[in-house]
Amino acid sequence: MSPRELAADGVEVSFGHRQVLNGAHLHIPKAKRLALLGANGSGKTTLLRTLAGSVRPSAGHVLVDGQAVGYGRAALKTHRQVVQLVAQNPDDQLFAADVYRDISFGPMNLGLSEAEVRGRVGQALSLLSITDLAERPIQELSFGQRKRVAIAGALAMQPSIVLLDEPTAGLDPHGVDEMVSALECLLAAHTTVVIATHDVDFALRWADSVAVLVDGLVRHGSPTEMLGDADLVMGARLRRPLVLQAAAQLGLDLRGIRDIDALVDAVNLEFTPVASGRSRLG
Repeated sequence: MSPRELAADGVEVSFGHRQVLNGAHLHIPKAKRLALLGANGSGKTTLLRTLAGSVRPSAGHVLVDGQAVGYGRAALKTHRQVVQLVAQNPDDQLFAADVYRDISFGPMNLGLSEAEVRGRVGQALSLLSITDLAERPIQELSFGQRKRVAIAGALAMQPSIVLLDEPTAGLDPHGVDEMVSALECLLAAHTTVVIATHDVDFALRWADSVAVLVDGLVRHGSPTEMLGDADLVMGARLRRPLVLQAAAQLGLDLRGIRDIDALVDAVNLEFTPVASGRSRLG
């Protein structure tokens, strides 16, 4: 499916007397990486579920290519072919006996032919590098494998946009590397990828843009702009990424510093001796 534009326009969502989203606006760039950050209870999962059509806002709209999403059965079926949500806990989405049957469930419900279902499942398995798991029972899989199967199930629907709630949570470093590789495969297929995460260091180095949820509202901008803003980060009950903390202590310009390599380059440039024999800071 070709890239599509997804947006929240003044979205409000309440649960009982508690307002979680209070006029949230967010435009998600096509075929890019977006990291959604916020404290526990800030509304990250609620915003993802609202964008996916699982929660109907009390005010405002979810828009696809500028058109408001409807909430009738046919409209939601169409929307879920564009936007797929992968939950934080894969066991909330995996219920078939084996991997192949679980991934094939969504495409089968679209009324596709058996050949097309097989093609979609095979493509998703290959893209997530889990073809060898196709016949494995779900209960025999590791936590990281189950997460990748859940993503494959979403991918088999061939959406334009995939929303992932804490995709790296609970994974060891090797599992995180495998998950990042899986996300890069989605991006290579021109899929927009949105992740909700608490990991500010990961968000800084991975995302093309960052959205921060605080007080039911969304601030959206470049990773260094958002995560380098000490007041915004403190208000969202987050912390600045470690490389930005180090850069700030050294008095460096934070723009362009996304990881340790960029920090080292900035330090080397700032402290390079000039003709007088003194450093740039001297």
